[in-house]
Amino acid sequence: MKQTELQEITLIGLSLPEKTTNENGQAQKDCGKLWERFQAEGCITKIPNKLDDEIYAVYHDYDGDFTQPYSYFIGCKVSPGTKVPEGLYQLTIPKGEYRKITTSGKMPECIADAWREIWEKEEELNRGYIADFEVYGKKDQNGEQAEIDIYLSTDSAKPFQSPNEV
Repeated sequence: MKQTELQEITLIGLSLPEKTTNENGQAQKDCGKLWERFQAEGCITKIPNKLDDEIYAVYHDYDGDFTQPYSYFIGCKVSPGTKVPEGLYQLTIPKGEYRKITTSGKMPECIADAWREIWEKEEELNRGYIADFEVYGKKDQNGEQAEIDIYLSTDSAKPFQSPNEV
């Protein structure tokens, strides 16, 4: 785990219409459906001014800790001020200190395993529950050896801005 300072990140993509929860595997279903929609609707091709081809999956607007409801967003990093296409949303990840964890292995199991480990270490991590996110890029395409970065917000991250539909 590595502590890192991040600048504000502007994203455009899709958001769950309502909060989800980790209770009874609901988030796995809800987030999986949003990924399916993101891919089926070709959202990555509809996002203007992408700064790269990485996809961000963001957990935000927590009602408390990971056991409470939260919002979920999938999108790509864009230049600030980019016009949001109809049907998509904008989300801003705030500037601040984040803990970076790199997980590797077979997808999607390695992501689920990483989150279980994070939840087990909850007290020692002192999470901020502002915006936590995964970054998917070329390395996650490596079959059995996929590599994904997870960023956990700390208390130093600035207040969060909710997604806006245009």
